[in-house]
Amino acid sequence: MNTQDVISLATQYLADLSGHTFDLLDISKPISPDAAVNLAKVISKLSPLLGNLIEFNTVEFLNKKEIFPPFGEWKRQDPGFPDTVFIGNIQPTPGLEIKAWFPLATEITARFKDSQNHFQFDQTYVALLAWLPEAVIYGKPKILDVCVVSGYSVAKARDDHYHNPPDYLVLEPEDTTQRTANLQQTNTSGYKFKGTEEEFFEAELIVGSWENDGRSYKPTQEYQELLRELTTRFKYRLDTNFAKMDRIVHPGIESFKERVYRACFGSFVKLLLSGRFSKSG
Repeated sequence: MNTQDVISLATQYLADLSGHTFDLLDISKPISPDAAVNLAKVISKLSPLLGNLIEFNTVEFLNKKEIFPPFGEWKRQDPGFPDTVFIGNIQPTPGLEIKAWFPLATEITARFKDSQNHFQFDQTYVALLAWLPEAVIYGKPKILDVCVVSGYSVAKARDDHYHNPPDYLVLEPEDTTQRTANLQQTNTSGYKFKGTEEEFFEAELIVGSWENDGRSYKPTQEYQELLRELTTRFKYRLDTNFAKMDRIVHPGIESFKERVYRACFGSFVKLLLSGRFSKSG
């Protein structure tokens, strides 16, 4: 068994979680329509707690699969990236970054900032688990759908989407390999041009002078030096919204979002037609 075998098996098992209910917490049924409305307004506050509990239980779920123990086991990393790694005799070490998403709360706000260089062996994948209570706003948490995609593909989609020099720059972290593990940096950052129109025109000329299509993103040291030259000559603002997974236009994640929103709509329709909160019910 190799790294991709472990990732492939984990992906299959995680896909089987669709429709699975976790016995973690049971939200009581509202006693009236007004109570249901009030619960719908505040249930999103449970999302961070239940999201973490779902992540913990997902690791336990994988470790219960008999095929993994002969080769190793999944271990949580808290803090650390990715969330869980497969500890055993398989190299490079397979890993999963697990993100639980409560679609009634907001968009997928989780950020993915790690550099493409961090995934040179395609050893880390991102697992998105969308969940709702069984009856939309009450009951036990239930997995609606699962999406597992390559971490490298997410990082590349992010960089290709955001990077647009000189207007927007994606910068790699500086070399921190000589630092201790807890001080090493692997996160990219996004910067928005804030200079004048005249300065922008000047920056455009500089980018146009770069060889081999200088607008295409590269995580190489040589290309990063060109980008940093722009940041030293012109004014840029750090973008705090950079790398939100909902906005990077990754094909797999976009398809996942569409499926989840359709499922949410269907669940709402069923809830309304059931009449569970009618005055007579």
